[in-house]
Amino acid sequence: MIEFIDLNREQPYKIFLNKYQQALEKKQKNIEAIAISSFNPKTDEVESRFVNLKYIKDDQWIFFSNYNSNKAEDFAGHNQITGLFFWHQTNTQVRIKATLQKTQSGFSDWHFSKRTKEKNALAISSKQSQKIDSFESIRRGYEEVIKDEELLHQRPDYWGGYSFVPYYFEFWEGQKFRLNKREVFEFDDNKWKTYLLQP
Repeated sequence: MIEFIDLNREQPYKIFLNKYQQALEKKQKNIEAIAISSFNPKTDEVESRFVNLKYIKDDQWIFFSNYNSNKAEDFAGHNQITGLFFWHQTNTQVRIKATLQKTQSGFSDWHFSKRTKEKNALAISSKQSQKIDSFESIRRGYEEVIKDEELLHQRPDYWGGYSFVPYYFEFWEGQKFRLNKREVFEFDDNKWKTYLLQP
């Protein structure tokens, strides 16, 4: 589930909320899952992964991650990303282009304090994306941390939020005979411009 906080009132945000609610009514699973694609200028490669979008606060779309991960390296070198939702229950895609930055530490602290101790134990113990000798080593690290009640309430500096502000939306609706509707909103010259694309 995505938590909406003082959602921006511009048209693409209203459309997104409406489509989200339609998918929710159809019991869409993993409705908060968004594929984030990023570019790493050091390796000259594009990578994609799913993350859980936790909040949309005004015009900021927020998820959380390890700041030492591979994706964090991508974000540090190139802060433009593309996001993609696909909700099969309503045959809807939402494509987003955006620029990204870290959230304020206070917001990350607030979110960390709301999480379960199991989630926090993994966030603390995981050295995300680093090579390991065995899965058992992950389990041992996790079990050590989860026993430390004091540590579980302290957000580590290497874990926190990212927020991105979209400048492009494409709302794709799958239709019969592939007569798909594609409606675009693009932020240009301080206003949202809209147009349709061919299927």
